[in-house]
Amino acid sequence: MEAKAVAKNVRISPIRTRNTIDLIRGKNVDEALTILDNVNRKSSRIIKKVLISATSNAVNNNGADRNTLYVKEARVDAGPVMKRHFFDSRSHIGHRDRRTSHIVITVATK
Repeated sequence: MEAKAVAKNVRISPIRTRNTIDLIRGKNVDEALTILDNVNRKSSRIIKKVLISATSNAVNNNGADRNTLYVKEARVDAGPVMKRHFFDSRSHIGHRDRRTSHIVITVATK
């Protein structure tokens, strides 16, 4: 039995988020939450919310036991890029891209 949760258009770079999400892939839900509590990053707080949502979906909608859940799939996809321009030196236009992420977490029973 599987349940899924998705957070779209999160204002954080996918490269930064992938470093954190690699820590919880394949772990039990309780162990993954403990790991995310001890990682001091913005991405860990966002991933924790998505993981709690996926766990709640499994328990409330599918009637799964919370103690038997594990993180089956955890991935970060690139979202739309907001392109911001500014004046640079020597009359050039510089750009600073604001990247976004789509975070997908699937939990399943063992």
